[in-house]
Amino acid sequence: MKRIFFSILLLLTAATAAAVELNREGRDASYVETILKRSQKIVDGLGLTDAKQAEEVRNIIANRYFELNDIYEARDRRLAAVKEQGLEGEAKRAATELATLEADSKLYRSHFAFPATLAIYLTPAQVEAVKDGMTYGVLMVTYRSTLDMIPSLTDEEKAQIKAWLTEARDLAIDAESSNKKHGVFGKYKGRINNYLTKRGYDLKAERAAWYKRIEARKQAEAAAAK
Repeated sequence: MKRIFFSILLLLTAATAAAVELNREGRDASYVETILKRSQKIVDGLGLTDAKQAEEVRNIIANRYFELNDIYEARDRRLAAVKEQGLEGEAKRAATELATLEADSKLYRSHFAFPATLAIYLTPAQVEAVKDGMTYGVLMVTYRSTLDMIPSLTDEEKAQIKAWLTEARDLAIDAESSNKKHGVFGKYKGRINNYLTKRGYDLKAERAAWYKRIEARKQAEAAAAK
């Protein structure tokens, strides 16, 4: 019975992993090409050797970009309609809030489906790499920079910083633009700075000492290259 169950499970998985069609219909060709290039760049970083697998993953990523674009465009149309109606006061506030809440609801419903779909084709580590690629690698760049700036951080503090940056990334992945993605990280960086300050770190002094170490490294590398 167990063997039959697992056989059915494998068949269902295979069916789920059927060809992922690119949702290009009705979209500007140049926009589609831009998104495909952006998605392919992320896929190239995964080191996939199976061309079909790589294509499926690229389409999943591209379709997510398309989906986000559709959600935000629909929101913007609603907001533009509110403006055209000339609403004022409470009526304007309520209509604006409704348009935003509807977009947030769509984002929430689709947020978990994206990594779940990727997981059909990728390992957990590769799914994380896709998330990092869609958020410009800010998570690890910030994390490593913070550890380099404050070498005395405890394991507990490192874990907390990593957890907050991961949370920031998982929110930023749904943001509508590069600026908005960086804005999400900016808020969490502020939270991290407040956390470290409360734990007794003088961030101004730590940063000044860090800049000196960076400059010393550059000079050492330049001397070694001669």
